Amino acid sequence: MTFTTRPTLQGTFGMVSSTHWLASQAAMGILERGGNAFDAAVTAGFVLHVVEPHLNGPGGEVPAIVATADDPTPKVLCGQGPAPAGATIAHFRSLGMDLVPGSGPLAAAVPGAVDAWLLLLRDHGTLRVEDVLEPAIGYAAAGHPLVARVGETVAAVRGLFEEDWHTSAQLWLRAGRPPAAGELFTNPAYARTLQELVKAGQAAGTDRQAQIEAVRRTWSQGFVAEAIDRFSRQPFRDSSGRAHPGLVTGADLADYSATWEEPVTLDWHGYSVAKTGFWGQGPVLLQSLAVLDALDDPRAYDTSTAYGIHLQAEALKLAFADREAWYGDSAEVPAKTLMSREYARERAALLHDRASTGLRPGRPDGADPLLPDHVRRGPGRSGERVDATTGEPTVTRDGVTRGDTCHVDVVDRWGNMISATPSGGWLQSSPTIPELGFPLGSRLQMFWLQEGLASSLAPGRRPRTTLSPTMVHRDGEPLLACGTPGGDQQDQWQLPFLLRHLVGGHSLQEAIDAPAWHSASPPASFYPRDSEPGVLVVEDRVGEDVLAGLRAYGHEVRASAPWSLGRLCAVTRDPRTGVLAAGANPRGMQGYACGR
Repeated sequence: MTFTTRPTLQGTFGMVSSTHWLASQAAMGILERGGNAFDAAVTAGFVLHVVEPHLNGPGGEVPAIVATADDPTPKVLCGQGPAPAGATIAHFRSLGMDLVPGSGPLAAAVPGAVDAWLLLLRDHGTLRVEDVLEPAIGYAAAGHPLVARVGETVAAVRGLFEEDWHTSAQLWLRAGRPPAAGELFTNPAYARTLQELVKAGQAAGTDRQAQIEAVRRTWSQGFVAEAIDRFSRQPFRDSSGRAHPGLVTGADLADYSATWEEPVTLDWHGYSVAKTGFWGQGPVLLQSLAVLDALDDPRAYDTSTAYGIHLQAEALKLAFADREAWYGDSAEVPAKTLMSREYARERAALLHDRASTGLRPGRPDGADPLLPDHVRRGPGRSGERVDATTGEPTVTRDGVTRGDTCHVDVVDRWGNMISATPSGGWLQSSPTIPELGFPLGSRLQMFWLQEGLASSLAPGRRPRTTLSPTMVHRDGEPLLACGTPGGDQQDQWQLPFLLRHLVGGHSLQEAIDAPAWHSASPPASFYPRDSEPGVLVVEDRVGEDVLAGLRAYGHEVRASAPWSLGRLCAVTRDPRTGVLAAGANPRGMQGYACGR
């Protein structure tokens, strides 16, 4: 028997896996009360706002992929808010900027997470708003024991809070210091926000859908939008070192609605793998799988050898190069060609026994790739970030995981399944809006302040998010939902997980526990948009022989601590037997799965 850090859970009633045990158990409680997977996921989403505030918040975003028992065809729920109406390249250039700041009000996109969770509840849930918000209200009002990372994050930005972001200091430095690990922490303002939303729903009558629509309107056109509009007009210091007001207005919130969309899919080895559209980085995973398949070499799927890891890393580099040149919220993306087997064979021909250090986007349909000037010049290595507010606090260059995002997967006894990756609106991303109890996000930093690119900043356009949930089908039925925090590493950590589980036959927990790695070569999606060409970060427990082999292939190997990379969650359902399973990542000592 192979040792794992915890068992792969199995049962027939329901399974939840998330990045925090309180969210997992709260979601499981909803299943026990008769709710379905979507009710449970919404509950987990709002609990994660409270218990992982350094990793996500109501001012952030969430993409998800769902399959229902009535219609197992995967659908994408897009809760990625767009750039506000005032967010133009000219505006940022007039402020002397060549990159969108990594923090502060100026970097905020329109909040998308709350509307997306409510849309999911309306269309596929069964419970009322008051039912699914009850756990989050309880934790915000009565308190919950904080994980150590929250206090550590606050300590890293304490000076900024005390000097400039005074509203954040009022919430997070109430005792004159950052909150301690395990300290019972309350957020009364956010509890009141949720309670007011519940009251708005109850005032709309007894019809469940009418209640949900009333809550959505109250969020986007009522007291929440009004508070955001007022607060956004105040200048606060951002990562540029200067103070600027934000751009999100009440009108921006009123104009926004989360949407249902078709996924991008790849038929692969008898499976169908679904990801979000090219407005996110998700298709990177599909392109990488297609390139490995085009090699027609079974050794390319081996995640335990230097040869296999080398080819997987090189395939990912090619896909990320295409991300830089071609991905974005644009009708101009050559999606059909990027996903074609012919293009995958063309790209696979570039893989050799030597690690690449250059950025090599392809030429789909013969078109010349257009890269941002910042990338073409070679942003180089900026080293450790000194400003803890900038970018997504994902993985330091020595491989130490700091966390950055959340994830939740749920499957129920009826066959409903969801994979969701909430993020943004971190406590360190922007000043706290005092009457609401949460800050806005900083997702605009993923745009380029250069015209003509697939991911150029424009009002109403969605930033090219790194958030990347995954769903896998077999014979038309949902089989697996998975995902991980990790910014640019999300699809890099999911690739070997899927290879281990779907090709290698490892159990969920075995595949999650196995040594992880990622390339630092792709240009970062977060301020200050740096890269480290040729660097491969690898958990050192792969073994000295594998590390030596990777160096022989020309990788600049950076050995990371044994349990430092990735925070995967996963659930499965066997369509033939109805048996459910779940696994969760032990790294960071927060993620947990539960079920029966």
